[in-house]
Amino acid sequence: MNEGDADVLILGGGVIGLACAHYLLAEGRSVRLLELGTVGGGASWGNCGTLTPSHAPPLAAPGMVGQALRWMLSPSAPLYIKPRWDPTLMRWLLTVAGRCNARDWRASGLAKGALLRYSRALVEELVTGQGLDCGFEAGGFHYVFRSERALRRQQRDLPLLAELGIEARLLDGAALAADEPALKPGMAGALFFPGDAQLRPDRYTAELARIVRAAGGVIEEGVRVTGLERGRHGIEAVQTSEGRRRAGRVLVAMGAWSPEFARMIRLPIPIQPGKGYSITYDRPGLAPRRPLVLKERSVCVTAWEDGFRLGSTMEFSGYDDRLNRTRLDALERGAGEYLHEPVGPVKRHEWCGWRPMTTDDLPLLGRAPGHNNLWLATGHGMMGVGMSAGTGRLVADLMLGREPAVDPAPYAPARFAR
Repeated sequence: MNEGDADVLILGGGVIGLACAHYLLAEGRSVRLLELGTVGGGASWGNCGTLTPSHAPPLAAPGMVGQALRWMLSPSAPLYIKPRWDPTLMRWLLTVAGRCNARDWRASGLAKGALLRYSRALVEELVTGQGLDCGFEAGGFHYVFRSERALRRQQRDLPLLAELGIEARLLDGAALAADEPALKPGMAGALFFPGDAQLRPDRYTAELARIVRAAGGVIEEGVRVTGLERGRHGIEAVQTSEGRRRAGRVLVAMGAWSPEFARMIRLPIPIQPGKGYSITYDRPGLAPRRPLVLKERSVCVTAWEDGFRLGSTMEFSGYDDRLNRTRLDALERGAGEYLHEPVGPVKRHEWCGWRPMTTDDLPLLGRAPGHNNLWLATGHGMMGVGMSAGTGRLVADLMLGREPAVDPAPYAPARFAR
């Protein structure tokens, strides 16, 4: 091969691109990965690092339209849509609203849960087999409720989770208080998911990059994709700020930036950038024993040996990269309603980044419609870390012509080309 050539050229160096690179290298394929910034520096960096099959139920649930309309009245609510004229976003939101029914909710939930469960097992296998130093802990996960009514309402998800084989345990207020002393008294209870886990997302991506390089993969940072060269057999080369890069196959793993690439070739990728926030602190004296979602306030809490993070929220404001103080303050205020020590003694980072949100809450995995050698691994929403290993294995299997362990049909990019 010439310099810059590879069997597979991966565009995007987040957790998904890195996981795909690892599994392709393990199959003997040469890989070159291009990243605009630094590997793992986008949405992979600032999330809460949870591995949660419990999050299988999709966001577009029955009754969500009314809840979303109420939230839109408050800039500090878990969901915020910045007022502006954006026809593409409006069409996207209308499509999501049309899926807020029991049939579509169940179909997306089964597919989402299958990939999350598969990936959860593979991440642990990867951490153990490759010796990844990323703070992995398999201690379970709590959905915490202050309100009995909210706790009862959340239990409507349990039949779907049971169908997927995802264990859930109901804890009353007393049992929760005994299990989690970091919580204030008076909680109504919790749903405990013993199969969930956590890790440090920044260390996880750094470790993935390490094993990719060790296996012979080439990672180029600070490289911008500027164009494509087409030939008789598909995309012959990718033009970049650092010159031409050639490969037998091109894999797009650009997360929320995938639509910009798609516009170059008029490919339908209905992804909207969903902006999330997090705040990272030194670990407080009384930190939670396991990750929590403080459900009424939609705040995720993760504590590591040397850190503590509050995260979540969903904001549709395009690619506006400004930190919204109202939404950051809402994370701390929400955590203060549940935790004895809602913040750490020292604030390290305030962060925002974009999740690639699809209308059906499922990623696009597989060959791009109408293209021989262009593949997609994008659209993972808020589940990029949790779906990373499963995505990498599934994409590698599809490229090699093998039957994946998980049915790939629900994630096929062609579903949006109909």
